[in-house]
Amino acid sequence: MSGRPKGDGAESPELTIPRGTLLRSRVVSDVGTTLSRALDRELTGYATLVPQETLLLSGEARGVITFEDGVPVLAYNTVTDNGGPDALAELAVPGPYRVELYAVDAGGLAAAHEEEAVRVAPDAAATELADDVDLAERTREAAPEERLRDTADEDDAVAAFLADDERIDAIREQARSEARDRAAEWGLDDALDEPEEVGERDAGSLIERDAGGSVDG
Repeated sequence: MSGRPKGDGAESPELTIPRGTLLRSRVVSDVGTTLSRALDRELTGYATLVPQETLLLSGEARGVITFEDGVPVLAYNTVTDNGGPDALAELAVPGPYRVELYAVDAGGLAAAHEEEAVRVAPDAAATELADDVDLAERTREAAPEERLRDTADEDDAVAAFLADDERIDAIREQARSEARDRAAEWGLDDALDEPEEVGERDAGSLIERDAGGSVDG
């Protein structure tokens, strides 16, 4: 499996995943079954996921999820060339799925697992694909401490951003300014004016004018 140029001109990651030893090939209605099996076996390897809509309707989802000691490490959609959380989002479609589970020597996945752009949080597949809270918790418990720290650091970065009121206000003001500029270009300045409060009598006058008659009361 290898990356190719994406639509925005950026190169997608180069991934090389060996064939491995086929352990199971099934049609499943719930991806959680496969994720749970990989976790219980402490599998180092990968699963291929092909949703029914891809099999029948040429959908755009053919996924690969790799595991290290049973814990998901990366996700990749071989159709769209997207990886990481984006790939999981594309694979989160109604089943059933054609699933194949492969075992691979740990060294065979080492290079692929270094690609940060396609990595996912340990519990992300259980949450996004299986909607299984218990499986997500079991996966977190089995994940190495450094994987959990990485996820916590990402969460802290998001929380810090959301707590930065000045930065958020600046972004909002920039968005409002851009909206006003676009409205001016399109002659829609009035659409962005702040609405005035309308009292009961004013509301009646508005209705009367619109209806061409009078309002009782």
